[in-house]
This record gives sequence, C-alpha cells and structure tokens, in this order.
Amino acid sequence: MVHISRRRLLQKASATTVAAAGIAGCLGQGGKSLDSVTVAYVPIYPNMQHYVMEQEGFYENVPADVSIERFSSGPNVVKAFASGDVDVALFGITPAMVLADKGTEAAILAANSRNGFKVMGTTELAELYEQEGKATFERFEEEHGRKVRFGAPPDGSVPDIVLRYWIQEDLGVGEMESVISKSKVPPAKAVQTIQSGDIDATIIQEPFATIIGQDDDFSELAWSGNILDNHPVTVLFANQRVLDDSEVAQSLVEQHVAATEFTAESPDAAAAHAASVIGSGVSEDLATAAMESKASEFISDPHAITDQAATMGEFVANVGNIKEPVATENLFAFDPYDALQ
Repeated sequence: MVHISRRRLLQKASATTVAAAGIAGCLGQGGKSLDSVTVAYVPIYPNMQHYVMEQEGFYENVPADVSIERFSSGPNVVKAFASGDVDVALFGITPAMVLADKGTEAAILAANSRNGFKVMGTTELAELYEQEGKATFERFEEEHGRKVRFGAPPDGSVPDIVLRYWIQEDLGVGEMESVISKSKVPPAKAVQTIQSGDIDATIIQEPFATIIGQDDDFSELAWSGNILDNHPVTVLFANQRVLDDSEVAQSLVEQHVAATEFTAESPDAAAAHAASVIGSGVSEDLATAAMESKASEFISDPHAITDQAATMGEFVANVGNIKEPVATENLFAFDPYDALQ
C-alpha cells in the first residue's frame, strides 16, 4: 500500500464549493466528511489517469488522506470493494456493473478510457479477413478443419463483451461460441500466446497491441472504436462514503480531469508515468509508442460513455455476470463532473 499525506493548506484551493442542492440528488446530503480514502487500481494501460495522478502528486490535492492499493485483476477489486476495504477503484466498467448489480452503493464518477482494443491476428487470418469479411470464420474452418482460436479475458470482461458484439452484432455471423474457439488468456500473456502459435487471434488493449503489431507475422483485423463506437473501457468508481462527501467526490473528479488534460498535453511524460507504475515488462519506450495508437483514448466525461455502457450491459447480462442491465441512473453519478463545467 502507498500512502499519500493530505495537504490541508491546499484543500480550499483545490476543491471548488458545490451547492448542496445541486449535489444532493445523486450524492446524498453531502454533509458527511471523510478523513481518508482508499484508491484501488488494476495496473493496465487504460488506467492512465491514475499513473499521472500518483506520479504528479494530484492525489495530494484531494481533501482527505489517500491510500493506494494495487490489485492484479478486476475480480480481486470487486471482492475488496464489496467488503468495504476499497472506496474508489480504477478498473473496467464491467466490474462496476457487477458491483452495482449486487446492490453495492457506488457509482461511476468519470470515464477513464474508451475505444481501447484491437483485434490482432496472424497475417494469414488478417489477409483472409480483408478478402472475405464476415465470411472469414467459415472459410477458415473449411481450410483448416477447425475454428479460429481466439485468446481473450474471461466471459463478461470488457474485451470479451466487445468481441461478442463484433461477432454477433457487427458481423452478424452467429453466437460467438459457435463461430470461434475461445480460450481464456490474460492480456499480459496474449503476446507470448499468439507468438507461440497457440492462438490465431486476440482482442487486446495497449500497449500489448503495439507489441503484436510490431511483429511482421501479425496484423490488425479490427479496431474496437469501429466495432462499438465510443464504448467504455475503464472508469473511476466510488462508493457511497465518497459520494456522500461532495467535496471529496468533486475533488477526485477535478484531479482526474487534470490528469486527462496532462495526458493530452504531455503524452510522453504520461507514458513514462504509466511505465514506472505498471512495470511487468511495460518499458517507457513501449508505453510512449502505444500513445500513438488509436486504441489509446483517455477521457473524463462520464456522459460520453453512457449509451454504449447500456449496450454493453445487455451483453454482460447475457453471459450471466449480472442479472439484468444496470440503469444509467444507478450506474453513474454525474453531479461532481457537471459541477466543474
């Protein structure tokens, strides 16, 4: 755990006062004051704002003591969040949906990233896709006597949902399980798995898409921004304790917006921050190169992802991770972001 001390002298300067009437609708009465906040993150590239906020000292501007915890996966954060050990999380939108579906009192304060995946495959498969389009999977099976082998994170994860949408809705070639042979491959292992020949394709985030794309044996089949335009990837999620403290909630969003602006204005510095925190083979050069990818889009505006969040929620429900799609008003808290505009 990393602890960042509160700078009391900056509290008034860093957090703009929000009228209680304007914030009370989504955030309770706004009268409770937090002394401390625990922020959890999953060390993936799409959580760029966290790396900037940590390395540039933006968390110090939050009017509460901020402790940071690193988790290996979204499901691990879900467990910690549900047990009350975590107040704020930067992770995929589908874990946020799972928590909301389970009745956890929490909501999305900001988007982190969107349009953040590429479908990468062998050059042979990419060339076939360019020639045949949606007939690719049928033609591949005819030629090889087996289905295309896809490596992807577990059912219901953000990349899994986008992959399902691509096959079932965008291409319209049938239920995913009947079209491809999918195996569970974590993003960090996708490069090694596809290079070893164990899979033919993967749907992958940056910077791993950049690594695969640098190999002449592999090419891009599709970009998720063309599959499901403006779909969310990761979000800033906060529990009711944070939502009830309007000053802390708005300050977190304010620093998040500042981190998004920093990333746009100083991408190389942001990439260096990401590399220094993520580690695990993500070098500064790789993180910087991935900034040039169309799959690297970092935003804060929660309104920008609501429509596609609803679409994705239907697929998350279909695979059984949630009982039913979570209504927008139950998944998002817009007031802290809107108060800054």
